[in-house]
Amino acid sequence: MTVSELFCQREKTFLSEYAFKTADTKGRDVAIKPCPNRTEFQRDRDRIIHSKSFRRLMHKTQVFIFPQDEHFRTRMTHTLEVTQIARIICRALRLNEDLVEAAALGHDLGHTPFGHSGEFAMQKFYSPNFRHYEQSVRVVEKLENLNLTWEVRDAILNHSGENEASTLEGRIIKIADRIAYINHDIDDAVRGGIISLDDIPSHLLKTLGRGHGERINNMVSAVISESMDKPYVKMKADIWEATMELRSFLFDNVYKNKKAKEEEDKAIEMLRILFEYFVKNPKEMPEVYYKNLETETVERCVCDYISSMTDRYAIDLFRELYVPGMWRRKI
Repeated sequence: MTVSELFCQREKTFLSEYAFKTADTKGRDVAIKPCPNRTEFQRDRDRIIHSKSFRRLMHKTQVFIFPQDEHFRTRMTHTLEVTQIARIICRALRLNEDLVEAAALGHDLGHTPFGHSGEFAMQKFYSPNFRHYEQSVRVVEKLENLNLTWEVRDAILNHSGENEASTLEGRIIKIADRIAYINHDIDDAVRGGIISLDDIPSHLLKTLGRGHGERINNMVSAVISESMDKPYVKMKADIWEATMELRSFLFDNVYKNKKAKEEEDKAIEMLRILFEYFVKNPKEMPEVYYKNLETETVERCVCDYISSMTDRYAIDLFRELYVPGMWRRKI
């Protein structure tokens, strides 16, 4: 028996009856030879970690655009926090930890530069139907051709929005994502002087906790206690209600705060200019993007390119194209 077969055998004896078993996967679009040492979801995890899109997350905005303070979260640290929270919940519920880890690591691969400002820009200049979670699936299926399993792609696609993933593991990602960003965005907003903890309604701090770790632990515990040995993944009603109220507080006081978003209009305008430039000059994009022009519209290809950019790359590219450099007389 190979190591991967041993892992699959252990799943049948240890995991919950509601866990998704690796042996039941719908597989990949292109079949590949089984690995003797890793399960299919472990292979997906490794493919994601070694992808270029994953590495670029370290230079993409979470909330604060291109912060100089290195302690603010990026899209990469957000992804790692989501993964950590998802694995804790998954392990406690005896679900498939390999599946949840792969999906969590890949859930934001298609996110734009400058956070949701970039997503808004693509909705404005490319299509109102642009969604970062759909772009994440496009990244793994087409742009990087990672050939992931159906279940991991399903979890990535449904981690945001109204639809639900087909597996409980996939549904954990949606809850873990919210737990992660609600709490780390509070931490960053306090660090950035946007709010203070005392600005948060006292009844929410009393219910959820005043400390960063305390709040996360209470939310995670509320999911585990409510979902243990159940065919669903939910948070206890009172904690969920307080969590959603805290999320609304963040939208009103942080995500829409003028001080936190003072660079947003500049970022959107810069992406507009870059978008229009490459629509007119598509062959100036890297080949991986313009090679699809035979089957895709130029706007679709440019959207892929813009979405792939890091904050730093977009700024440097804009500077190269539109900011004059110092002219020196040749001697």
